[in-house]
Amino acid sequence: MAASCGLIYGYDNGVSGGVTQMESFLSDFFPEVLTGTKDTNRSIYCKYDNQWLTTFTSSLFIASALSSIVASHVTRKVGRQAIMLFGSALFLAGAVINAAAVNLTMIIVGRMLLGFGIGFTFQSAPVYHSETAPAKWRGAFASAYNAFSVMGTLSATVTNYFTDEIPGWGWRVSLGLAGVPGTLLAVGALFVSDTPSSLVLRGHTDKARAALRRIRGANADVDGELKDIVGAVEAASRNDDGAFRRLFSKEYRQYLVVGVALPVFYELTGVSVISVFLPVVFRTVGFSSQKAILGAVINFSVNLVATLLSSFVMDRTGRRFLLVAGGLCATVCQVAISLIMAAHLGAIAAMPHNYATGVLVMLLLCTFSFSASWAPVRWAVTSEIYPVEVRSAGQAMSISIWLCLTFTELQVFIKMLCTMKYGVLLFHAGWLLVGIIFVAVFLPETKGVPLEVMRSVWIRHWYWRKFAEEDMIYSQDTTNSNL
Repeated sequence: MAASCGLIYGYDNGVSGGVTQMESFLSDFFPEVLTGTKDTNRSIYCKYDNQWLTTFTSSLFIASALSSIVASHVTRKVGRQAIMLFGSALFLAGAVINAAAVNLTMIIVGRMLLGFGIGFTFQSAPVYHSETAPAKWRGAFASAYNAFSVMGTLSATVTNYFTDEIPGWGWRVSLGLAGVPGTLLAVGALFVSDTPSSLVLRGHTDKARAALRRIRGANADVDGELKDIVGAVEAASRNDDGAFRRLFSKEYRQYLVVGVALPVFYELTGVSVISVFLPVVFRTVGFSSQKAILGAVINFSVNLVATLLSSFVMDRTGRRFLLVAGGLCATVCQVAISLIMAAHLGAIAAMPHNYATGVLVMLLLCTFSFSASWAPVRWAVTSEIYPVEVRSAGQAMSISIWLCLTFTELQVFIKMLCTMKYGVLLFHAGWLLVGIIFVAVFLPETKGVPLEVMRSVWIRHWYWRKFAEEDMIYSQDTTNSNL
């Protein structure tokens, strides 16, 4: 059920890119953009360059960033399950307002409510998986969130394909159907228990034992695992205050650096932003509205296949191998796309059909590479690297950084496309290469390591060893001082 939180993000992520190039939507809210798309003298790279249009898309992400920070504090008080239920309610409210919108203000307010809902579920769902999954399958469980996100995006894109043919109000159907995954999540959240770690953290040890038995099986011996959870939570509770402040201390430096670097490099690859504006990108290289959305449907179908494949291999190959191999393939594809656009896409004239098809093929290869590696693995790593005492704060920090960067990139991507043209892909390919080098040098392998002993992977790392040893000494000193 927690993985289905990805549906609400995925649907809204997919629906916005298609809606922003629908003529019925543009005529109601952005008539100047619609006029610009039909101006044969305007640069083909700049036809959708409008700050309010990008604000419609990006406002969701700044709202998500703010609410995820709030959610990290609230989660410790009320648990993961309650946060998911509250987030789904906010998402439902945003879907209703967007479907009924009659002016730009309603559209933006609705998008921000959707963002608040997504921020709460973002903070709770990946941690829910990491705290309930067996260590040997934790990667697959964590990547399930990303799989559901892709399913949501694919369903939104398919919806756009059919509603694009509805004159006048097709966009209302696309935006309003966001309420469906929100409803599914709200109902599902009523039928699951909270995580054992969260229950112990709030003093409900007996409920935590019962939750473990439901997760592991009625006849499973859960006493050993529960003892480890209680021990980890008790150690965390001795320093319960100041989780965010503690993240910035020297003893936690390795968690801070990796927790910041992964979402930063992920977003600077540009793949997530391009996926939002994918129909717009296809329109730019010469596809019609329907063919642009159909291209997006094919792209997200490939995305889903790659994501499901990753969930099966992540706990076998490890996190580092997928990040490096998939990143290198995606880098090559981005460079190839930029070269095709440089050679065959003029400032005014559309790209010849065979080269536009070539761009589609390279985008599909890029999507497959990225969706099998960076897209799911970053969820797994950022949900499992933090000690329990800073896990909610660390996850909130990682998500907030990613969402703030997404907001910024969405706000400037169309402007960058207009200004840098094909060079925008080279810009992102360069950052992806830097991210690959960081992973190869500084990211320890976390495959199969129980959360309760995750500190051990840092002690074995060539660089982080010195910080991890101080972390262990600090943790032991704190424990002894409270005995």
